[in-house]
Amino acid sequence: MQTLFHVNESSQIAFARRACADLARNLGFDETQAGKVSIVITEACTNLLKHAGGGDLIVRSVQRGTRSGIEILAIDSGPGIANVAASICDGVSTAGTQGTGLGAMRRLSDEFDIYSQSGKGTAILLVVLSVSEPSHDDALLIGGVCLPLPSEDVSGDAWTFRSVGNTTTILVADGLGHGPDARAASQPAIDLIERHGFDSPTEVLNKAHDALRGTRGAAVAVAMIAPAQNRLSFAGVGNIAAFLFNRDGRKQFMSHNGIVGSNMRRVQEFDFDWNEHSMLILHSDGLLTNWNLDQYPGLESRAPALIAAVLVRDFSRKRDDITVVVVRPNQL
Repeated sequence: MQTLFHVNESSQIAFARRACADLARNLGFDETQAGKVSIVITEACTNLLKHAGGGDLIVRSVQRGTRSGIEILAIDSGPGIANVAASICDGVSTAGTQGTGLGAMRRLSDEFDIYSQSGKGTAILLVVLSVSEPSHDDALLIGGVCLPLPSEDVSGDAWTFRSVGNTTTILVADGLGHGPDARAASQPAIDLIERHGFDSPTEVLNKAHDALRGTRGAAVAVAMIAPAQNRLSFAGVGNIAAFLFNRDGRKQFMSHNGIVGSNMRRVQEFDFDWNEHSMLILHSDGLLTNWNLDQYPGLESRAPALIAAVLVRDFSRKRDDITVVVVRPNQL
């Protein structure tokens, strides 16, 4: 679950810092790593206020092998950064400060990525792990943003993934409506992946249909990627959009009409080629349909969570739960 912090005035920095310090303690961070989280949060919020007049932090816990971590997305719609490489260097500032913000954030984070466009804003990804040590290389990079309708505390959207051997299954669910009842509809589909992540997309959808009976029902999409076999399999029911990007352009997957748990009449599985240049984007209908990655040169090579955050920032309907999940190979 992700938490959204609006940062529009300096008093909100302390609130975000305390909340993330509590999260670090709950995840078992030691004093040193928890201190890094506090500094990173402070620097990220200060940058939002000084350089963009405010923005948002999106925070969640993540898992990297056996290590817990805190993922922080700092997003704004400000003037952007003219020279990102120079701004990351300590001592460079456009706001009359010491210029340690971006440099400090990069040094203190185990994972760091940034994307900025003149006139469109900046998005920064920061991950601080409970233990700082080299991680093993996964075949796929997976990240996303999942936020509730602004008037709700919980999202009816949900997503998850599980890797079994050399195969990874990704599931996105959108419970009908929003709020706790919608969450109760999407959660059983998420729970299935832990037990049946090795099943085909068709089998997962059929099991989800049984598991969701008695709930409002949900739109559900399942993708299974086997990089070693250069294969992606997909099946969906309802309005989860799915797009595969390759060098030859963008291809949209077809989901059948229906509601998983209610009137799922047909499931059809499709197979596609997957290679080192592929990227998969799945999203609920909380995202507008007019997004186009061509408007964001170089974004496709950034961290998946950063790609998702930029799309959410610029194309959220703001009247529904929203989920965007991005999957791409570890090296393009």
